[in-house]
Amino acid sequence: MSRPLEPQLDVELVEHAQPAQETSPATITPAKPILWKLYLSHTLSTWNARTFEFGAVIFLATIFPDTLFYTSLYALCRSGAAAIFSSWVGGIVDRTHRLTMVRHSIIWARCSVAISCLLLLLLLQDSNSLWILPCFAATVTLACVEKLAFIGNTVSVERDWIIVVADSLSLDRQELNSSMRRIDLVCKLVAPLAISLVDAYSNRLAIWAVFGQNLFSALFEYFAIARVFVAIPELCHRKREITAVLDTNQGHVTNMDRASDPTVVASGYLAYVCDFFRPYKDYFHNPAFLASFSLSLLYLTVLSFGSQMTTYLLTLNFTALHISAMRLVAVILELSATCAAPMLMKKIGPVRSGLWFVNEQLIAVVLAVSLFSAVNTQTRLAAAALIFGVTLSRLGLWGFDLCVQFLVQEDAPTECRGSFSTVEVALQSVFELISFAMTMIFSRPEDFKYPIYISATAIAISAACFAGFVRRKRGHLLHASKCFKREDKRKYHVLPTIEEES
Repeated sequence: MSRPLEPQLDVELVEHAQPAQETSPATITPAKPILWKLYLSHTLSTWNARTFEFGAVIFLATIFPDTLFYTSLYALCRSGAAAIFSSWVGGIVDRTHRLTMVRHSIIWARCSVAISCLLLLLLLQDSNSLWILPCFAATVTLACVEKLAFIGNTVSVERDWIIVVADSLSLDRQELNSSMRRIDLVCKLVAPLAISLVDAYSNRLAIWAVFGQNLFSALFEYFAIARVFVAIPELCHRKREITAVLDTNQGHVTNMDRASDPTVVASGYLAYVCDFFRPYKDYFHNPAFLASFSLSLLYLTVLSFGSQMTTYLLTLNFTALHISAMRLVAVILELSATCAAPMLMKKIGPVRSGLWFVNEQLIAVVLAVSLFSAVNTQTRLAAAALIFGVTLSRLGLWGFDLCVQFLVQEDAPTECRGSFSTVEVALQSVFELISFAMTMIFSRPEDFKYPIYISATAIAISAACFAGFVRRKRGHLLHASKCFKREDKRKYHVLPTIEEES
């Protein structure tokens, strides 16, 4: 019986992978070339996403001057699409062949950006024509598609591929996670700066630059990730094993896309709704739920060098140069967290490391908000105290992010790793939307203190949620009683029992 071309490729890769089980994969395929290809693909994906994310806002601000309506609507729709459809994307990640999923995410993201650039050029040429609203609506729709494609790519690579690559090449997964996070942070800092410099020279040239780099880098990104897939046969082997088991248990024909099964289609609207919300049910019942939720809750904040706090600082006569310098210091601390987190996790484990990092962030924010409240909130001195605390909190934030990412990789089952991670992204988008709503309600600069207090409360609740996760996972928060017992046994030379040793 004939088979489709792609499964035949999978079988061939599995057959090639079987001899490698007798020896270490690292002895067959050098790790460094594979990692460089993985880093290249991830860098291009993140760089293009960050460039377009920031560039589209400044392009729309140029096209529609003297109003924040269009840029705000654009950002809200983009975040709303992530909040609503992320779980759906996660289901596709779990059901789809790994290489097919990543390649589709690259194509959809790059094509969406390229068409958006052409529409932005059309709007820039004539923003008063009858086509302004249809072009803007199409731009918003394409931005939502690009956002979902980027989420699918990020979840596939950071939450699934990394685990298989690290295990196959006998690499330290904590170090691999940290390297990928450094790429994210560097692109987050440098990409907006680069497109801003081009935009300062010419708006039209900046749009063409985004258009050109997307089309040019797509080929490198597309084939680099394919080389990683070919070099690691387990990327194919394990996914097909899990899919086959799921299809057998559920009585389906072996197929990467369950949506094509007639029983699913015939189940009607109610079954569709249940299937849509099933990832959320699985998410809340997962052992890593509290850890993931505590990280998502940190997105309900204005205490970052984002658009909200930047606008507030500008009202206090801080210059763009001042804010850029502050942001640079914050990014340096964020990058240092990617170095500190793996070392601390090796020393005391990811659970205790996460507890330390989230409490460091909480202490820094509480100190900042206390000083901010003690001084007149509409002074530069109060803002300086807030900036100092927020900058220090970035170390704890990104260290905590890496710890939670490792814990989710450990606890989330392989067959639903994608849907779990995308539900987490959806919650992050919901909390981010709430943070935007806060500054829309408290829009006056003198009322910015209320979003600050709400953000600090959210961080405190996040720390409490993670403490609950630690308590549930380990049965305790502190080792004080055990430490005292050890001291007594040393003092009186009492030998531990078998139960105590276990």
